[in-house]
Amino acid sequence: MPVLAIAIAINLGLAALSLFVGVSQVSLSGLWAGQDDQWLVLIESRLPRMAALILAGATMAIAGVLTQTLIRNRFVEPSNTGMMEAAGLGLLLMMLLFPAAPIIAKMAVGTVFAMAGTAIFLAILRRVPMRDPMLVPLIGIMLSGIIFAGSSFVAYRFDMVQSLLAWTQGDLSGVMRGRYELLWLAAVGAGLAWFAADRFTVAGLGRDMASSLGLSHGRVVALGLAIVSLVTAIVVVSVGMIPFLGLIVPNIVSLALGDNMRRAIPWAAIGGAGLVLFCDILGRVIIMPYEVPVGTIMGVIGSAVFLWLIAGRRRAA
Repeated sequence: MPVLAIAIAINLGLAALSLFVGVSQVSLSGLWAGQDDQWLVLIESRLPRMAALILAGATMAIAGVLTQTLIRNRFVEPSNTGMMEAAGLGLLLMMLLFPAAPIIAKMAVGTVFAMAGTAIFLAILRRVPMRDPMLVPLIGIMLSGIIFAGSSFVAYRFDMVQSLLAWTQGDLSGVMRGRYELLWLAAVGAGLAWFAADRFTVAGLGRDMASSLGLSHGRVVALGLAIVSLVTAIVVVSVGMIPFLGLIVPNIVSLALGDNMRRAIPWAAIGGAGLVLFCDILGRVIIMPYEVPVGTIMGVIGSAVFLWLIAGRRRAA
């Protein structure tokens, strides 16, 4: 419990710091003096951005835990299974064919495309002999590249490359009040994952073991992947793609706590939120007054941690 309290305190400190870091000045003295411009920035931009950071980080980390449990591989996450790229393709097609559609409709289409991308990934895995666990994420990376190449071709042909790049950067600089609230729906999906965590843990033991315990393996896996697809689509719609988050946080939590999802999900949420907050603050100050997108910072940190995890697994083997 003391460790949990420390982790929560660190996250609260990062969240508070994020309110006062940025180009527009916001300070405690200015707020206390009642300066209207600072209160406006705080309410309209900083508080929504902080909430978006926490929700996106926590939900994507939980989605990573769920993906790794159901696919039974510690090196997969929504961004290397074709799920994020498929969601982005769905959003691109909606903007091309139905540009006036409400955001909830775009999110629904993105969810369906994300589920379709996952289904294709699983279908490929069933037809390829898995002699090495690293082959699974490599297949996912290749599938993601193919889907993204198709999205890039469509975007180039219809002059929508800038819109496509906006989804791939994970940039929260444009998050304001009224533009992040869908992430609360992602939080509901993450809560459902925690509610059914025991079933997902059993499903992660394999079809034969789950069936012997009276669990409908296919239905539980379908529910879990639907939750992951929903969370992924909402995060892509709201803030863009954040790579490696659903990979490194679940692995670190698994090394410390094991494979029990009910124990892992709260820690994954805390770790994911804290990591995204840290990356966003770093991106705001590293070349101030300009910003580096949080997805870029996460890519640098995540790739280094990923290499460390691979090296550790190789040494353990």
